[in-house]
Amino acid sequence: MYLAIMKGVALALTITSLNALAHKPTEPAHQLYSEGNFQLENGSIIQDFNLSYTTQGTLNADKSNAILMVTAIGGNHHRIDYLIGPGKALDTDKYFVICTDAIGNGLSTSPSNSKAQANVSFPEFNIRDMVNTQHQLVVDHFGIKKLVAVIGASMGGMQALQWAVSYPNAMQAIIPIIPLAKTPAWTTGVLEMLRQSIMTDPGYQGGKYDKPVEQGMRLWSGWLSGVIVRTPAYQEQLNPTPAAEIEYLKRVQDAGWKRMDANDWIWQSRAYDRHDVGQTKGFDNNTAAALKSIKAKTLILAGTGDLLNPESDAKSSAKLIPGAKYIAINDRLPMGHLSGAGATPDENTFQNKVIKDFLSTLKN
Repeated sequence: MYLAIMKGVALALTITSLNALAHKPTEPAHQLYSEGNFQLENGSIIQDFNLSYTTQGTLNADKSNAILMVTAIGGNHHRIDYLIGPGKALDTDKYFVICTDAIGNGLSTSPSNSKAQANVSFPEFNIRDMVNTQHQLVVDHFGIKKLVAVIGASMGGMQALQWAVSYPNAMQAIIPIIPLAKTPAWTTGVLEMLRQSIMTDPGYQGGKYDKPVEQGMRLWSGWLSGVIVRTPAYQEQLNPTPAAEIEYLKRVQDAGWKRMDANDWIWQSRAYDRHDVGQTKGFDNNTAAALKSIKAKTLILAGTGDLLNPESDAKSSAKLIPGAKYIAINDRLPMGHLSGAGATPDENTFQNKVIKDFLSTLKN
């Protein structure tokens, strides 16, 4: 019975928290903020850039109760839904929660939906570019001078750290979940092999495909959602036999291969590769100096045994950021990167509690 429940949870997670979820009519409406021709850090321009976002809760009169949510690679504004809502850590009875979609996720302007710069014509971007588009939304569209917090998981955690370096006075706090301050060679190697899994499919056609790249995206989905985001111990508990593991991976692939456009993921993964807060203007490639400059109160949550974003980076970041607090999400049963996904009731409850406690220490 226990294994059956765990398999159900794991498969549900594949279809939900790690994916770009389908939007339901009862959910907050998608909105688009037009930022015109958006100039990237590398000098290129995304033509007719639109940033997708949703909001929950009510912005108060002095615009002092806003929290910005930034999303993971391949994910969308639903990525940390397990933390958002009445009574949860990001309590929508108290906070105005702005949930954004990163450049390249298929909802904001991306290789898959750009009319002017389709597929391989789309310029490459980095995580600071993502943050800059979000800053424009917060400041120019909403007129918010200071956020309560910036929060996100995985690539969202990386953006949260970048926010605190790029815009040190723009928020009271940051909550990076399973983040990286600088992408290590290991993670780049993982992402590169995932890219090759997609790009070596004949259907990829050099990025100019006219239908989903099924074979490549099946390999991508199985590797990423079925293996890399987990730990050996967690996988063994889910699937104690080779046959069970292979059957499980097929279910993951069947459920996940269509969830994102191939070029969208490749372009986001290249931004992931290049991430280093030390490359922010004024820090001369000094990652430690950039982290030491952070003024925001910081809570870092990381996954023990994370094979995608090794927790050693999060621990090092916490030691460098003044006053930062570091919490391991699940030491009892290390789940790795999956720890930052609200995958199990215990882990979900734990994250909601520690984040709510942390936010309660901020000024109202």
